[in-house]
Amino acid sequence: MPNYFTENEDLLFHFERLNLRETVQILEHNYDYATQYPGAPKDFDEAIRNYRSSLELTGDLAANFIAPKAEKVDLDGAKLKNGKVNYAQETLESYGQLARAGLTGVILPHKYGGINFPATIYMMLIELVSRADASLMTLFGYQDVGEAISKFGSPEVRERFLPPYTSGEHIGSMVMTEPGAGSDLQAIQLKACQDEDGQWRLNGVKQFISNGCGDMLLVLARSEAGSKDMFGLSLFVCPGGDKVQITHVEEKTGLHGSPTCQLYFDDAPCYLVGKRRQGLMHVLYVLNHARFSVAAQALGMAEAAYREALSYTKIRRQFGKLIYDMPPVANMLIDMRVAIESCRSLLYAGAQWLDLRNNLEEQAEILKKEGQNTEAIKARFREAAKITDLLSPLTKYVVSEMAVKVCYDAQQLHGGMGYMREMAVERLARDVRITTIYEGTSQIHIGACYKSVAGDVLKDFFEENESKSYPGELKVLADKMQEMRHLFLALNALTRAHEDSKFKEAAAKESVDVYSYLYRGYLLLSEASQNQRKRHIARRFIMQSLAAAHQSLQAVKNEQFNDIGFAGIICR
Repeated sequence: MPNYFTENEDLLFHFERLNLRETVQILEHNYDYATQYPGAPKDFDEAIRNYRSSLELTGDLAANFIAPKAEKVDLDGAKLKNGKVNYAQETLESYGQLARAGLTGVILPHKYGGINFPATIYMMLIELVSRADASLMTLFGYQDVGEAISKFGSPEVRERFLPPYTSGEHIGSMVMTEPGAGSDLQAIQLKACQDEDGQWRLNGVKQFISNGCGDMLLVLARSEAGSKDMFGLSLFVCPGGDKVQITHVEEKTGLHGSPTCQLYFDDAPCYLVGKRRQGLMHVLYVLNHARFSVAAQALGMAEAAYREALSYTKIRRQFGKLIYDMPPVANMLIDMRVAIESCRSLLYAGAQWLDLRNNLEEQAEILKKEGQNTEAIKARFREAAKITDLLSPLTKYVVSEMAVKVCYDAQQLHGGMGYMREMAVERLARDVRITTIYEGTSQIHIGACYKSVAGDVLKDFFEENESKSYPGELKVLADKMQEMRHLFLALNALTRAHEDSKFKEAAAKESVDVYSYLYRGYLLLSEASQNQRKRHIARRFIMQSLAAAHQSLQAVKNEQFNDIGFAGIICR
């Protein structure tokens, strides 16, 4: 029987290279949790065995239970009837299987029924589930909602909301977007106020909410009357119910199994999560996780599309031979494989930084309570936070854009059949399109990256890798990487020195792209020193990226973006 984990050579390679020892030790409180909670690991080796077991179980469920139902989920979708959303029966069955396997509280604490896994392992689980059915990810992959309540909620709020969430009884949702507030969360107008008994209540409309029919709604609302800035926002959890009306479920291009709802809050009771007026700051913590989750979702879809294309090209004959043996087709397949593996390297490197950042912060708090010196650990936390703040938007942007191209290329390799509903790539091409849009568009994330890129946040990483000795053919690739580094520095200097702010904003994409090539290139170079197959991946990626970096520098040198101010004349 197939297994999406054990059959994925590259995913196994990354799992076996994970550097999570410090993260897990902090997560498990020096493994003291093993004396308090059944199933908590006694040491790091047992933790790794638990992670592998869960990944193998999920890989089995994804391949043999969830994937066969994906076509029916897409056809039936989620429907609104008499004010209630009904999921496709197959969606409920698949989510039920994940719940019974104990996987619906993966990143939540043992205390509330979770299994306390690192975010990196959670992202791997999301990749597996999304390869099988991307729409199911929005049920399974919104555990960040529970994590936010676990981190910022009061003990009473945690006790009320987390146990039914970790058991799979309840489904969560992040409720941020409004008709006039998409990525600009400071524009949120949904009102939160306290009644005479001190109960918080919500009034207003939210739009484009994935799983807005859920039982645990994490809502960003304006709690300070008359305020207009970010400090007028607070974060709340709302249990839904009769006071939250689902007024519309969107008819979407893809992800039909995931309902996208418009919500009307009519004096709906809710509970404060975290500090009042700090809602946006709490949400930014959640969004760091959510960006990686969407990247993992996109990666799972890209892997599925590549596998479909590979299988199809090995049976489809044209002009008397398999199209797999035609060089233009083989070239596309290689490009797809290289793109997927370079992005997998980016995703799991970034996820490990996210884990380190989160757990160093927790460790600093523990040491502070114990009266110990926290200066050293706070310095490490600041460094991890700085790198995570870059890699979170960068990963979401790069991986989602890659996935769209891979899914479209997979559809292309199917020829006319790829346009037919009976083929899985047709669904994947529809489902993947949202990944460059929700949780912030690619353009938003380029802007979010640019300050860190311009400041060369990864400078130490690049210099460390430049100083390494590489044997044989890898030395040639290392030289190409140094050439690319010089191209970036020239590009960055030119862009930063430009006097036209509009030019700078338009040219930011070039700098961000080249920076991502550098980071992924060095990750692949490191992997290639340990794995012969990875040398082929690294070579093609680095050579392609070097050519693209030359092109980016030339675009800025040629003042390609100096006509941005004439958009009103050109675009009409």
